[in-house]
Amino acid sequence: LRLSEIFCRILEHDDDPIMSTLQRTYQKGISQGISQGLSQGISQGQAEGSANTLLRLLARRFGPLDIATEQKVRLAPLPLLELWTDRLLDARSLADVLA
Repeated sequence: LRLSEIFCRILEHDDDPIMSTLQRTYQKGISQGISQGLSQGISQGQAEGSANTLLRLLARRFGPLDIATEQKVRLAPLPLLELWTDRLLDARSLADVLA
Protein backbone atom coordinates (compact mmCIF):
# COMPACT_ATOMS: atom_id res chain seq x y z
CA LEU A 1 0.00 0.00 0.00
CA ARG A 2 1.03 3.55 -0.65
CA LEU A 3 1.34 5.96 2.25
CA SER A 4 -1.66 7.98 1.07
CA GLU A 5 -3.82 4.82 1.04
CA ILE A 6 -2.71 3.99 4.58
CA PHE A 7 -3.59 7.49 5.75
CA CYS A 8 -7.00 7.24 4.11
CA ARG A 9 -7.70 3.96 5.91
CA ILE A 10 -6.59 5.39 9.25
CA LEU A 11 -8.62 8.54 8.76
CA GLU A 12 -11.82 6.58 8.12
CA HIS A 13 -11.94 5.77 11.85
CA ASP A 14 -13.18 9.07 13.25
CA ASP A 15 -14.61 7.66 16.49
CA ASP A 16 -11.23 7.92 18.22
CA PRO A 17 -10.33 11.47 19.39
CA ILE A 18 -6.73 10.96 18.34
CA MET A 19 -7.83 9.89 14.89
CA SER A 20 -10.20 12.85 14.49
CA THR A 21 -7.36 15.20 15.47
CA LEU A 22 -5.10 13.47 12.96
CA GLN A 23 -7.83 13.74 10.35
CA ARG A 24 -8.29 17.49 10.93
CA THR A 25 -4.54 18.05 10.81
CA TYR A 26 -4.21 16.01 7.62
CA GLN A 27 -7.09 17.83 5.94
CA LYS A 28 -5.70 21.20 6.99
CA GLY A 29 -2.33 20.27 5.49
CA ILE A 30 -3.98 19.19 2.26
CA SER A 31 -6.00 22.42 2.10
CA GLN A 32 -2.94 24.58 2.71
CA GLY A 33 -0.98 22.69 0.08
CA ILE A 34 -3.75 23.18 -2.45
CA SER A 35 -4.03 26.88 -1.58
CA GLN A 36 -0.29 27.41 -1.97
CA GLY A 37 -0.24 25.51 -5.23
CA LEU A 38 -3.20 27.47 -6.55
CA SER A 39 -1.63 30.76 -5.52
CA GLN A 40 1.66 29.86 -7.21
CA GLY A 41 -0.22 28.74 -10.31
CA ILE A 42 -2.12 32.02 -10.50
CA SER A 43 1.08 34.07 -10.10
CA GLN A 44 2.84 32.01 -12.73
CA GLY A 45 -0.12 32.38 -15.09
CA GLN A 46 -0.18 36.15 -14.63
CA ALA A 47 3.54 36.43 -15.35
CA GLU A 48 3.23 34.19 -18.40
CA GLY A 49 0.29 36.20 -19.74
CA SER A 50 2.09 39.48 -19.15
CA ALA A 51 5.23 38.17 -20.86
CA ASN A 52 3.24 37.02 -23.91
CA THR A 53 1.49 40.38 -24.18
CA LEU A 54 4.72 42.33 -23.79
CA LEU A 55 6.48 40.19 -26.40
CA ARG A 56 3.65 40.75 -28.86
CA LEU A 57 3.70 44.52 -28.29
CA LEU A 58 7.49 44.72 -28.49
CA ALA A 59 7.52 42.83 -31.79
CA ARG A 60 4.79 45.03 -33.20
CA ARG A 61 6.59 48.22 -32.19
CA PHE A 62 10.24 47.28 -32.82
CA GLY A 63 10.07 44.37 -35.26
CA PRO A 64 11.07 40.72 -34.81
CA LEU A 65 12.77 39.97 -31.51
CA ASP A 66 15.89 37.88 -31.06
CA ILE A 67 15.86 34.74 -28.93
CA ALA A 68 17.85 36.36 -26.10
CA THR A 69 15.25 39.13 -25.75
CA GLU A 70 12.40 36.62 -25.76
CA GLN A 71 14.12 34.58 -23.07
CA LYS A 72 14.83 37.66 -20.97
CA VAL A 73 11.16 38.64 -21.06
CA ARG A 74 9.85 35.12 -20.40
CA LEU A 75 12.11 34.71 -17.34
CA ALA A 76 11.34 38.12 -15.82
CA PRO A 77 9.24 38.40 -12.65
CA LEU A 78 5.82 40.03 -12.89
CA PRO A 79 6.81 43.42 -11.36
CA LEU A 80 9.58 43.82 -13.94
CA LEU A 81 7.24 42.83 -16.78
CA GLU A 82 4.81 45.50 -15.61
CA LEU A 83 7.59 48.11 -15.51
CA TRP A 84 8.71 47.20 -19.04
CA THR A 85 5.13 47.33 -20.29
CA ASP A 86 4.75 50.84 -18.86
CA ARG A 87 8.04 51.94 -20.46
CA LEU A 88 6.89 50.68 -23.85
CA LEU A 89 4.64 53.71 -24.33
CA ASP A 90 7.47 56.27 -24.15
CA ALA A 91 10.50 54.27 -25.27
CA ARG A 92 12.31 55.13 -28.46
CA SER A 93 14.06 51.76 -28.67
CA LEU A 94 13.89 48.22 -27.39
CA ALA A 95 16.93 48.97 -25.20
CA ASP A 96 15.00 51.83 -23.55
CA VAL A 97 12.19 49.45 -22.63
CA LEU A 98 14.42 46.74 -21.17
CA ALA A 99 16.97 49.06 -19.52
